[in-house]
Amino acid sequence: MKVLLVCCAALALLLGTGPGAVGQGKAPPPEAKALWAHITQGSPYTSWGSWPDYQGAQRARSPHGPMNRVFVNQAGLDSAKPPVAHGTIEVKAVENAQGKLKGLVVMYKFKGYNPKAGDWFWVRYSPEGQVMAEGKPTGCIRCHSVLADNDYIMVHYFR
Repeated sequence: MKVLLVCCAALALLLGTGPGAVGQGKAPPPEAKALWAHITQGSPYTSWGSWPDYQGAQRARSPHGPMNRVFVNQAGLDSAKPPVAHGTIEVKAVENAQGKLKGLVVMYKFKGYNPKAGDWFWVRYSPEGQVMAEGKPTGCIRCHSVLADNDYIMVHYFR
């Protein structure tokens, strides 16, 4: 039985479905540069789905406005209720009124990163990938904490 469990665990890691997996690639560490590489090259966020109740360009509130699009990796989309699975990544593409990309705001759920705030790692990038803020930004956590029971996710409501 132990041999079978070890073989299954090894196969899961090889296939990218083990505890360190995120979508089609390995989970990046909670670090802005590694996460940028993951969401732009390893598993491009533009190929991901969206929350069922937040599709396409939407009017947004400050500081994420005036428009945005939200992309969610499969770990998030497979989560039926909060808290979402560790490895969930939500990318908010912030656009101006004409639809031009103004930056990306990313929430990445990483086990053990910040248990007091749902284990979320936060990053704000310029359109070119310059890190504007990362880690545990007080403003992000304060605003999103009003929906702590929805796992800090503001654009999708679990039913």
